[in-house]
Amino acid sequence: MKKIATILSILALTLMAASCNNANKSEAGSAETAVSAQGPAAGAIVYFNLDRVLEEYDMANDLRSVVETKVSSIQQELTRRSNKLEKDVKAFQDKIDKGLLTRSVAEVQGQKLQEQQANFQNYYNQKQAEMAEEQQVMLNQIADAIKSFLEEFNAEKNYAMILSTQGSVLPAPVAVANEELDITDAVLEGLNAAYVKTKAKEQK
Repeated sequence: MKKIATILSILALTLMAASCNNANKSEAGSAETAVSAQGPAAGAIVYFNLDRVLEEYDMANDLRSVVETKVSSIQQELTRRSNKLEKDVKAFQDKIDKGLLTRSVAEVQGQKLQEQQANFQNYYNQKQAEMAEEQQVMLNQIADAIKSFLEEFNAEKNYAMILSTQGSVLPAPVAVANEELDITDAVLEGLNAAYVKTKAKEQK
């Protein structure tokens, strides 16, 4: 959904960088040591494409599917209640126009309709809050999983910094960089492998 896709961009702010304090400064300035046959060397500043990770990370897709199903169900119920209220109001107004109700009866029914409208508005606000909470929890879970993985990943790789970048026309914050410093494939491979192990443990 567009709303969820928009909110996901917030993740870029929470995953901007994961730094390592044990970087080898003397090697970081050398182009030869920045990238080796095995990928970026320890001490290098690397980056990954957050858009790709959010699209291809299995956990993100599974969570998004669950949330979208819940949101769709809530929206359907809101639509049903809204249509019923609109139908009741229209029927009431039709009776008033045709003079089918006494003044006292019209006042009683009008008051009941106002109560229905107030109840619907309260219900609507409650469900909007629930949808926002579902989406925020999903974002927190994805962000936490990615951040935890990056910390373990960098404990082994020992990069000076890991940046996340977004966008296709002019990516930010990494607009231009040596493609050898792009570790998106490695991040995705590691994230999905870790997710498979987590799911296997949960199913036992």
